[in-house]
Amino acid sequence: MIGYYISLAMRSLRGTPILSTLMIAAIAVGVGACMTVLTLNYMMSQNALAHKDDVLYAVQLDGWDPNEAADTANELPWQLTYQDATALLRSDIPTRQVAMHRFGFTITLDESEMRPFTADARITTADFFGLFDVPFLFGGTWNADADFSPVQQVVLSKATNDKVFGGENSVGKTINLNGEPFTVVGIIDHWNPSPKVYDLNNNPFADSEEIYIPFGLHRKFEIYSWGNTNGWSHSNEEGYEGFLQGESVWVQYWVELDTAAQKEKYEEYLTGYIRQQKEQGRFQRPLKFALSKPSEWLVLNEVLRDDNRVLGWLSLAFLLVCVVNAVALLLAKFLRKAPEAGVRRALGASRNAIFIQHLIESSCIGVLGGLLGILLSLLGLGGVRQLAMGRIDQIASMDWLMVLAAIGLAVLASLLAGLYPAWRISRTNPSIYLKTQ
Repeated sequence: MIGYYISLAMRSLRGTPILSTLMIAAIAVGVGACMTVLTLNYMMSQNALAHKDDVLYAVQLDGWDPNEAADTANELPWQLTYQDATALLRSDIPTRQVAMHRFGFTITLDESEMRPFTADARITTADFFGLFDVPFLFGGTWNADADFSPVQQVVLSKATNDKVFGGENSVGKTINLNGEPFTVVGIIDHWNPSPKVYDLNNNPFADSEEIYIPFGLHRKFEIYSWGNTNGWSHSNEEGYEGFLQGESVWVQYWVELDTAAQKEKYEEYLTGYIRQQKEQGRFQRPLKFALSKPSEWLVLNEVLRDDNRVLGWLSLAFLLVCVVNAVALLLAKFLRKAPEAGVRRALGASRNAIFIQHLIESSCIGVLGGLLGILLSLLGLGGVRQLAMGRIDQIASMDWLMVLAAIGLAVLASLLAGLYPAWRISRTNPSIYLKTQ
């Protein structure tokens, strides 16, 4: 019976091409606009570390200006000072712990015609790759000693290895970073989480870094940060050493704590560390720190901002307007078919049968509108990519879940639009039309 009703619906749509096109277009435009915004919001709110949400924590310490709290969601600096990060790295409580920040190097190759180019770099500790589940294609990371000592080793991304070495296993080879030789110890496979939960300070939707350098090289190369460097007090030391020992926050810090007991022990450790620093004249604000899960970190950093949510509600409101227009068009279409419905009723069709028949016709309009709406959504997302100049390519795209959601939303909208017109036609009195047939 459903198949028969679908054939009737398609015959009816072909019988009124202009009206049918207007209804399909009304649903498609609403779905296209709505799904463009909802897809962006959905992709922006993804948590690439959801599978480790219960064991990973971003660390924040309140060592800020005693006269004024940090201007963040929880009044704690997003990052740590260099001296705090290096001190915490000596704790043996976390299963893994990572101190890191963004930087950049110019890459050259001896005896090669390759043109020098600047690559985004992550200055980090050896646990970075295991803590964030970074897959290796060849080799591995450096030894833990390189977190504190100047070891000139480098891990390349797959794209960088393809560019410099043609994709071959380059472990053991040498490249020059800012003119200094570095030995390649590993090449990671394609890895590009979006948003970059591990670093939300520097465009959370940017591509992951091209090279990875040991944390122990700061003093040797006087490495600063290519990200946010906020501070409230300067060190008495001069030059680069003064920068390292100052109260500027520029190092991101993550820990992996596998059990509740381990977390509790680490919280006690942080409490003891802060009290120790208070005795030395630092951390003059009330004792406070935070361990935030990746899901909490995304919310704290407002990756999905309030204006994005408002746009989402506005897009649904626009879809509602399109549904109201579709109701008027469906009502006009169905009432034109009232004589046909009256004859069917006289021949024994029940009101429910008439209602279901026309509701199925509405759903067919929804499916066609949904397919066209997907195309409009893809055009909308393409426009967003152009406006963003490639900075959000990963989120301005639809996955299969959003494609199915678009079709489902279109069918739901068309069913809502068809409820009243279908009910109205099912209540037609057949005797009125039998006299004229």
